[in-house]
Amino acid sequence: MPSSVIAGFRYFSNGHMLEITFQNGSVYRYLDVPAEAAEAMRQAPSKGEFFNAHIRDHFAFERTGKAPPKTAHPG
Repeated sequence: MPSSVIAGFRYFSNGHMLEITFQNGSVYRYLDVPAEAAEAMRQAPSKGEFFNAHIRDHFAFERTGKAPPKTAHPG
């Protein structure tokens, strides 16, 4: 089921960084996130609930801006 809060996320194991793109287009990088936490988020039935309980307010973060808008590619 798609999240009403989180549009997507990816984990960078070499830097222990979890990058989350929110539905409003904001992109945040959460720092020093263990691989186990990223995997638990991947498996969580509700990404938003997991984020609120285990990521937000638990890890330092930086806002990277807005995600680029999705554009249609001419066919």
